[in-house]
Amino acid sequence: MSQSVRRLDIGAGAQLVTGEAVALDLRPAALPSRVVAGFVDVLLQAVLLAVVGGIAAAVSVDVSDAASGALGIVVSVLVLIVYPVTWETLTRGRTPGKAAMGLRVVRDDGGPIGFRQALVRGLAGAFLERPGVTLFIGAVVTSLLNAQGKRLGDLLAGTVVLRERVSARGGTVAEMPPQLAGWAAGLDLARLPDDLALAVRSFVSRAADLTDAARDDLGGRLVRAVTDAVGPPPPGTPGWAVLAAVLAERRRRETERLAGPVSAWGPTPAPGPEAPTPDAPPPAAGPAAAPLPPGPGGFVLPG
Repeated sequence: MSQSVRRLDIGAGAQLVTGEAVALDLRPAALPSRVVAGFVDVLLQAVLLAVVGGIAAAVSVDVSDAASGALGIVVSVLVLIVYPVTWETLTRGRTPGKAAMGLRVVRDDGGPIGFRQALVRGLAGAFLERPGVTLFIGAVVTSLLNAQGKRLGDLLAGTVVLRERVSARGGTVAEMPPQLAGWAAGLDLARLPDDLALAVRSFVSRAADLTDAARDDLGGRLVRAVTDAVGPPPPGTPGWAVLAAVLAERRRRETERLAGPVSAWGPTPAPGPEAPTPDAPPPAAGPAAAPLPPGPGGFVLPG
């Protein structure tokens, strides 16, 4: 069941869905934009190499040739490896060149990269791609042959470079039922398998296109699988509300997780009147909350 629904998302090609079943509305970066981003980084690395190399040369005047050679190797490692690894780790996937072109490196599941992925990409770039054994040819050929434009470093690290400046599109997006916000905030969503989360999101975005019988059957099975993973909802909660609450909470947590690195390149917008603050307790349904309607078939989301 979940695999067939998953193929619908992949076949549509409209959105990258993360391991948290969040549609990021991003597209793989084209080779020209990556080349320009790489050129910007190479220029900055050349400037850095000239500055650090000049300092190292001044320091190594009175040392032996062996020490001067070792110092040169250290400087090269700092510029060719430490530069990209540090930027991509601290900013979760962006170097100055990528930031200028609106690009970001993410994991294959859409989540932010960490030090391990950045290090693998940096080592592959230094020794296999630029100015490594393939002299840029391997990176270009691999990127052209791969459907997601991955270079050698991306294949080894399990990452993909995406464009962030793309307008959003897609099917229905689940919104949090206010009555279930408190319940959803306390869920352990790590217990929900990724393939099940993807199946739920695909079902929600296409529920209106299904027949009543197919919608009731598939929706019922998804609700049972979700509640088995995260726990039962409040009594009397309709199936559509369970799926909507789980997806909306996952999207909220993933958005908060991805929002942090953006502040390194610009101011973070202040939360609106309805946005939760880190110190504020999760919203909970009050006694005056209106009951949730069952919805057509119990699963079609409003709107």
